[in-house]
Amino acid sequence: MLKKNAAASSCAAAGASASDAAASASRVAADAPVAAGGADPVAASASASRRTARIARTGMIAAVYAAATLVALLALQGLAWGPVQFRISEAVCVLAVLTPAAVPGLTAGCALANLIALAVNGAGALGLLDVVFGSLATCLGALWCWKMRKRPKLALLGPVIANALIVPAYLPLMLQGMGFYTIPFTSIALDGAYVPMYLFGLVATGIGEALVMYVLGLPLLAALKRSGVAQRLSR
Repeated sequence: MLKKNAAASSCAAAGASASDAAASASRVAADAPVAAGGADPVAASASASRRTARIARTGMIAAVYAAATLVALLALQGLAWGPVQFRISEAVCVLAVLTPAAVPGLTAGCALANLIALAVNGAGALGLLDVVFGSLATCLGALWCWKMRKRPKLALLGPVIANALIVPAYLPLMLQGMGFYTIPFTSIALDGAYVPMYLFGLVATGIGEALVMYVLGLPLLAALKRSGVAQRLSR
C-alpha cells in the first residue's frame, strides 16, 4: 500500500513538473514574437505616430516661414533682402524655442523662400549663395534657440548673431550680380568695398534682426505660451 501511495505521489509530482514546463514553454512562445521583432507592436505603432506627427510639424513650420518670408519680400522689398534684412518672418524663429522640429522646418522654409526669391529677383547663380548660406544662418540660429530654450531672451540672440555674421559675408557678391553699384541706401560703391560693405551689413543686419526677434518675436513667443500652442508643439 505504501509503495502504491509513493508511486502515486511521484506521478503527481511528475505531472505538476510537466505542467509547469508546459506553461513556461507557452510564455516563452508568447514572448518570442516580441523578442524576434525587437519591439512591442503597440510601442512601435506609437513611435511611428510620433514620428509622423514630428514630420508634419516640421513641414507646417517650413510652410509658415516660407510664406511669411515671401510676404515680407513683396511688402518690404529691399528692406527684406538687402543689407538691412528687416524680415518680419524671422519672428517665426521663436518656434525653435518650443520644439526641435522647428530647426529643420525653419531651415527648409528659408531655403524654399530664398529659391523663390532667386527666381523673382533674377539674382541668377549668385542667388544660390543666399539659398545655401542664408539657410545655414537660419539653421544655426534655430539650433541656438533650441539649446537655450530655458532662457528665451538669450535664445533669441542666436538668429541675431548668426544672420549678422553670415549674411553680410556673401551679400556684396549677390548685390553686384543683381546690378547694384552702391550699397543700398548709401553712396558707398560696391566695387572694391567688401570690408565696408561687410561692416555695414554686420551692423544693419544685426539691428534689423534684433528688432524683429525682440519687438515681434518675444511677444509672439509669450502669446504662443499663453494660448497653449507651445504645449501642443512640445509633445
